[in-house]
Amino acid sequence: MYVNGESERLLGASTRQLLDEPIWQQLQGQQPDLVRARIDEALSHNQRVEFEDFYPTQGKWIELRAYPYAEGLAVYFRDVSERKAAEEKIHRLAFYDPLTGLPNRQLLIERLETALLDCAANGHSGALMFIDLDNFKVLNDTRGHHTGDLLLKGVATRLRHCVRVDDTVARIGGDEFVVLLQALDSDPAVAARKAHAVATKVLARMIERFDLDGHQHHCTTSIGITLIAAGQDNVAELLQQADMAMYQAKHMGRNTLAFFDPPMQAALNASASLALALRAALSDDRQLTLHYQPQFDRARRITGVEALLRWQHPQRGLVGPVEFIPVAEDTGLIVPLGLWALTQACRQLACWQGQARTAALSISVNVSARQFRHPDFVDQVTAVIRQCGAPPRRLRLELTESLLADHLDITLAQMARLRQLGVALSLDDFGTGYSSLAYLKRLPLDQIKIDRAFVADVLSDAGDAAIAGAIIGMAHSMGLKVVAEGVETEAQHRFLSERGCDQFQGFLLAPPLPLEALEAFIALHATA
Repeated sequence: MYVNGESERLLGASTRQLLDEPIWQQLQGQQPDLVRARIDEALSHNQRVEFEDFYPTQGKWIELRAYPYAEGLAVYFRDVSERKAAEEKIHRLAFYDPLTGLPNRQLLIERLETALLDCAANGHSGALMFIDLDNFKVLNDTRGHHTGDLLLKGVATRLRHCVRVDDTVARIGGDEFVVLLQALDSDPAVAARKAHAVATKVLARMIERFDLDGHQHHCTTSIGITLIAAGQDNVAELLQQADMAMYQAKHMGRNTLAFFDPPMQAALNASASLALALRAALSDDRQLTLHYQPQFDRARRITGVEALLRWQHPQRGLVGPVEFIPVAEDTGLIVPLGLWALTQACRQLACWQGQARTAALSISVNVSARQFRHPDFVDQVTAVIRQCGAPPRRLRLELTESLLADHLDITLAQMARLRQLGVALSLDDFGTGYSSLAYLKRLPLDQIKIDRAFVADVLSDAGDAAIAGAIIGMAHSMGLKVVAEGVETEAQHRFLSERGCDQFQGFLLAPPLPLEALEAFIALHATA
């Protein structure tokens, strides 16, 4: 009966059209059937109804309110496009990654929960793929974050092209992506084969060249896969399983895929249990101790010892460092653990200063890369030396070659401060990692240690023999002493001695010994 000008503008129709035709024929938004149904609902129940619809021709969201009254129906319109746009923006910020436009962790979890319900209701098996870019940090550090962002966008696009429309590709942080493959098959074995095919496709697509603003980049990925089947209901556990499988792919050499299996979970549980026990051991003086393996010169005189950490677990007995050191590295416990070992070694050095037999001996302490890079590391060493009253010249810190992989300027600065303190520095396991002559000549070292892998085959492998001889000659030309570790036979000792190796360490000469046995060994050696 009556139409105002605002209604004409919002609906994009003239007054005559609106008056001559039924109102639901004019409301041609995205959902015309819904509009007709809601208007019928208002008339039949004699009650107000409200709803919203999108009008593509106007590009607007319009809120409609229908009020039945004695002579018919009154319909009011309101443009709510700005509110809808704001809601959409809030929704995208809450559930989507702003860089790639992919679902974020929150939305992934919601869809994963839905997938678990589907598995339970319909018996479908799916898969969860955890994808990590190999060596992404190198690109970021060398080319900048802008180039890194371009790669992440490119990876997101390629991942979407590798999966079905109904699957989910999410970015959950950094260079980590997750793909949720739903309803692959009711047979878990078939679902696993299909997941493997998708992962293989992803690997192949990722190694194709990326053009990043003129920079040609080749990328590889490591993919972990876990199956989603009926009976599972723990989203966090599934994500953890896929993550574990991804790290397994990393350990396999990268640019590959790995499936999660129950032994992985068992290993994870054991590692978590070990970490808790190790944390408790740090506050229990009865569990942790140091053993000392003597080092000898060519005349077989003791020149020093290497401090080796041992853990006497109250229930499990002696736990080897091969088992607990990796756990300490992964959990960050290596920092307090290393500080504990350093403190014990410095206390022992202070005690030895008052004894003629031990005053000239040095103690070598292993320092992990994570511990060394702690911003307070040098200050901690300084404080420990002063508190214990240890002579810094008798303390030798053994550093790993992994320190040379990146941030060499920080490493050099830390080493220079330690040398100023009077502490000696040794490069452990030389020749197995990142060392090169270019690095070596810049490092303020006193000593390098030939890795036991070269020593073991020095008599049977011409290559190892040549490497060992070359290391000794090179070190001497740079004014460095050389220690061979893992010497187990007289023939190995003779070979290395003839080539000028300065010091020797290994079971041929002495095993690692607890303190009391070590001091008895030193006393016996001094009187021999």
